Parts: sequence; structure tokens; C-alpha cells
Amino acid sequence: MRKLGLVIALLGASALAPALSHAQSPDAFAKTLHIYGSYRVVPDITYLTANNWEAKLDVYQARDATTPTPTLVYFHGGGWVAGSKEASSLTFLPFLSMGWNVVNVEYRLAKISLAPAAVQDALCALRWVHRNGKEYNVDTNRLVVMGNSAGGHLALTTGMSPASESLDSLCPGNEELKVAAIINWYGITDVNELLAGANMRNFAVAWLGGMSNREQIAKRVSPLTYVRAGLPPIISIQGDADPTVPYSQNVRLHQAVSKDKVGVYEPYIMPVGPSQFCGKKGYVIE
Repeated sequence: MRKLGLVIALLGASALAPALSHAQSPDAFAKTLHIYGSYRVVPDITYLTANNWEAKLDVYQARDATTPTPTLVYFHGGGWVAGSKEASSLTFLPFLSMGWNVVNVEYRLAKISLAPAAVQDALCALRWVHRNGKEYNVDTNRLVVMGNSAGGHLALTTGMSPASESLDSLCPGNEELKVAAIINWYGITDVNELLAGANMRNFAVAWLGGMSNREQIAKRVSPLTYVRAGLPPIISIQGDADPTVPYSQNVRLHQAVSKDKVGVYEPYIMPVGPSQFCGKKGYVIE
């Protein structure tokens, strides 16, 4: 299962960058229409109600799927303070082109609820997938979580946080919230580092607010807290000139995973080219 998960992650990540770079060409547009024509889209399914707010997700189900299908669970970026699932659909086109199902998740932003609300929502979305997957031909043994920036952080926490943390307390259940692999596009791995000092980021401060125990909560929602044996394969993609998320955060995650012998593989390096997100070059880090 671990090797299968890593292969899934590598295929997905390697397909994504070139697909996005050509998204505006006429051929790509025609292919996009064909892809969407091959899917049944079920929008705005409420998977959780919290703070009088309905958290919703969209399901993209391959029309010709007759057996359980590999499925991507995607979380959008925006520093936990902005962004939407509707603005992110181009991001997972490569997975649709491969015939995967996709579950596109929205979650509570800081203006609705402070941390750890977004993490709680992400785990509840995963529980919804496990509970309702059969209806949508989801293979719950081949679930991959993915996100960018804050969404990368949510993909990591969703795949890494242990049941003992009870971050899924808003949607309790007996399902094991397991995933086959995690694809992390320049996600935050240490929230406390972004609350003060040289790497302080306003979006992180806004997400934690003025809570007296914010350092404790920040540690609880930081992926680096949960590095241990038995994790699913993790693939991280980030440029070393990223102006928003410190590049060192994913280097530290890689080092921690390697030190603890969690899914250790030979490093795979992939240049992703210049972009406003990734900086001057990018690396894939298991």
C-alpha cells in the first residue's frame, strides 16, 4: 500500500505542473470540456454544520466508472483566510483526465472560525468521503489528499494527525480516517514559526487570533508535530524562493520524516519552473 500510494502521488504531481502551464491553449480548452463532459458533478453537498455555517464539498464522479475508483480529496489555498473551492477546479484537471474521482472541499476560514476549525473541517470532509464513498464509486483504499499553501497544510494534517488528537470531534465516528498518500504543494508545516519573528505572516496571525493559548493550538495543528512511524507516503513540492511559505518548513518536514524512517525513499527532484507560488525552482521531497 505504501509503494502504491507513492506512485499515485508521483503521477499526480508530475502531471499537474505541465497541465496548468498550457491551460489557456485551444487544445487544452477542448480537452477540458471533454473531461468535464465525462463527469457527473454533484455540487455543494453539506458535510458539516458548525457555527451556524454549512461546510460544503463538490464531487466529480466519472460517468463511466463501474467499480471503485481512485479519488483525490482537494483543499484550496489562501492562508486560512481567503480562497474558495470554486476557484480551484483547474488545479485538479490532471486527475480528472486520468479518470479519478475528485472531492473538492471548502472549509471555515478565519472570518468564520479561528484555528483549529479548518483542520476539524478537513477531517470531517474525509470522514464524509469514507461514509459516503460507495455511492460515488470511491475506492476508500486509494484516497489521496492534496492541497496548496494552506490547503497543503490541511492535506498534511488530514493525513498525519492521529485519532488520539480528537481533531475530528465535530464528526465522531468509527471509520479509520486513512489515506493512501499526501501531495503537499508548498504547505505550512510549522504554524508557530509564522506567528512571530522573521517569518511572521499576517495570515497565520489572523487564523490564530488573539487566543491566549495560540502557541499550544498552533503546535496542535502543525504537521511537524505528527511525524511518526506508519504515516502514508508524503510528497512535497515547493520552490526555494517562495515569498509566502518559508522554504525551510518543508525541508524540515523532509528531514524529520527521514530521521524517523517514515517512508524513506531516494529523493526525487523535479523542477517546476518560475511562478508566483513556487519561486525560481521547485523540489519534490518525499
